Amino acid sequence: MFAIEQLPHAASPADDWIVLVRAPEGLTVVRAAQPLDSAERWIGFYGDATAHGLDVPGMLSAIVKPLAEAAIPVFVASTSHADLVLVPQQRRQQAVVALEEAGHQVESANGEDGEPFWSQH
Repeated sequence: MFAIEQLPHAASPADDWIVLVRAPEGLTVVRAAQPLDSAERWIGFYGDATAHGLDVPGMLSAIVKPLAEAAIPVFVASTSHADLVLVPQQRRQQAVVALEEAGHQVESANGEDGEPFWSQH
Protein backbone atom coordinates (compact mmCIF):
# COMPACT_ATOMS: atom_id res chain seq x y z
CA MET A 1 0.00 0.00 0.00
CA PHE A 2 1.09 3.52 -0.74
CA ALA A 3 0.21 7.00 0.52
CA ILE A 4 0.43 10.18 -1.56
CA GLU A 5 1.19 13.46 0.20
CA GLN A 6 1.39 17.04 -1.02
CA LEU A 7 3.93 19.11 0.95
CA PRO A 8 5.14 22.72 0.73
CA HIS A 9 8.49 23.39 -0.97
CA ALA A 10 10.19 24.04 2.37
CA ALA A 11 9.24 20.61 3.76
CA SER A 12 11.87 17.96 4.33
CA PRO A 13 10.21 14.59 3.75
CA ALA A 14 11.43 11.60 5.73
CA ASP A 15 13.76 9.16 4.01
CA ASP A 16 10.95 6.61 3.49
CA TRP A 17 9.78 8.10 0.18
CA ILE A 18 9.50 5.98 -2.97
CA VAL A 19 8.75 8.84 -5.38
CA LEU A 20 9.56 12.49 -4.77
CA VAL A 21 8.57 15.14 -7.31
CA ARG A 22 9.27 18.85 -6.90
CA ALA A 23 6.89 21.01 -8.92
CA PRO A 24 5.82 24.66 -8.85
CA GLU A 25 3.01 23.88 -6.39
CA GLY A 26 5.23 22.00 -3.91
CA LEU A 27 6.47 18.47 -3.26
CA THR A 28 4.53 15.36 -4.08
CA VAL A 29 5.67 12.37 -2.03
CA VAL A 30 4.72 8.73 -2.56
CA ARG A 31 5.71 6.45 0.31
CA ALA A 32 4.71 3.13 1.81
CA ALA A 33 1.52 3.58 3.82
CA GLN A 34 1.90 3.20 7.56
CA PRO A 35 -0.69 1.34 9.71
CA LEU A 36 -1.97 4.51 11.40
CA ASP A 37 -2.00 6.75 8.30
CA SER A 38 -5.17 8.71 7.75
CA ALA A 39 -4.23 9.30 4.10
CA GLU A 40 -6.02 7.42 1.36
CA ARG A 41 -4.28 4.14 0.54
CA TRP A 42 -3.26 3.31 -3.01
CA ILE A 43 -2.31 -0.02 -4.56
CA GLY A 44 0.56 -0.13 -7.05
CA PHE A 45 0.90 -1.73 -10.45
CA TYR A 46 4.48 -1.82 -11.72
CA GLY A 47 5.53 -3.18 -15.08
CA ASP A 48 9.06 -4.30 -14.27
CA ALA A 49 8.46 -7.62 -16.01
CA THR A 50 7.81 -5.63 -19.20
CA ALA A 51 10.53 -3.01 -18.78
CA HIS A 52 10.85 -0.72 -21.76
CA GLY A 53 13.12 1.99 -23.02
CA LEU A 54 12.13 5.63 -23.23
CA ASP A 55 11.86 5.31 -27.00
CA VAL A 56 9.00 2.75 -26.88
CA PRO A 57 5.69 4.60 -27.49
CA GLY A 58 2.35 3.64 -26.00
CA MET A 59 3.44 1.57 -23.00
CA LEU A 60 1.87 3.80 -20.35
CA SER A 61 -1.25 4.50 -22.38
CA ALA A 62 -1.84 0.74 -22.76
CA ILE A 63 -2.22 0.59 -18.97
CA VAL A 64 -3.91 3.91 -18.25
CA LYS A 65 -6.50 3.73 -21.06
CA PRO A 66 -8.41 0.69 -19.74
CA LEU A 67 -8.35 2.17 -16.23
CA ALA A 68 -9.72 5.48 -17.54
CA GLU A 69 -12.43 3.65 -19.48
CA ALA A 70 -13.43 1.95 -16.21
CA ALA A 71 -13.49 5.40 -14.49
CA ILE A 72 -10.67 4.40 -12.13
CA PRO A 73 -8.47 7.31 -11.00
CA VAL A 74 -4.71 6.87 -11.28
CA PHE A 75 -1.50 8.47 -10.06
CA VAL A 76 1.53 7.70 -12.23
CA ALA A 77 5.28 7.91 -11.67
CA SER A 78 7.67 6.74 -14.35
CA THR A 79 11.28 5.60 -14.29
CA SER A 80 13.58 5.26 -17.25
CA HIS A 81 12.44 1.66 -17.80
CA ALA A 82 8.96 1.14 -16.27
CA ASP A 83 5.90 2.90 -14.88
CA LEU A 84 4.34 2.80 -11.41
CA VAL A 85 0.56 3.20 -11.69
CA LEU A 86 -1.32 3.71 -8.43
CA VAL A 87 -5.07 3.24 -8.02
CA PRO A 88 -7.15 3.72 -4.86
CA GLN A 89 -7.05 0.57 -2.73
CA GLN A 90 -10.84 0.21 -2.76
CA ARG A 91 -10.75 0.06 -6.59
CA ARG A 92 -8.12 -2.71 -6.75
CA GLN A 93 -10.40 -5.49 -7.98
CA GLN A 94 -12.00 -3.25 -10.63
CA ALA A 95 -8.52 -2.25 -11.82
CA VAL A 96 -7.38 -5.86 -12.08
CA VAL A 97 -10.49 -6.78 -14.08
CA ALA A 98 -10.07 -3.76 -16.41
CA LEU A 99 -6.41 -4.58 -17.06
CA GLU A 100 -7.05 -8.29 -17.63
CA GLU A 101 -9.95 -7.54 -19.99
CA ALA A 102 -7.54 -5.31 -21.94
CA GLY A 103 -5.17 -8.28 -22.36
CA HIS A 104 -2.74 -7.66 -19.49
CA GLN A 105 -1.61 -10.34 -17.12
CA VAL A 106 -1.79 -9.14 -13.50
CA GLU A 107 0.21 -11.00 -10.90
CA SER A 108 0.75 -10.46 -7.20
CA ALA A 109 4.33 -9.76 -6.21
CA ASN A 110 3.93 -10.98 -2.62
CA GLY A 111 1.32 -13.71 -2.70
CA GLU A 112 -2.45 -13.41 -2.78
CA ASP A 113 -2.67 -10.20 -0.72
CA GLY A 114 0.54 -8.54 -1.94
CA GLU A 115 0.99 -5.56 -4.19
CA PRO A 116 -0.01 -6.47 -7.74
CA PHE A 117 2.14 -5.88 -10.74
CA TRP A 118 1.27 -6.28 -14.38
CA SER A 119 2.91 -7.81 -17.35
CA GLN A 120 1.63 -7.75 -20.90
CA HIS A 121 1.23 -10.82 -23.02
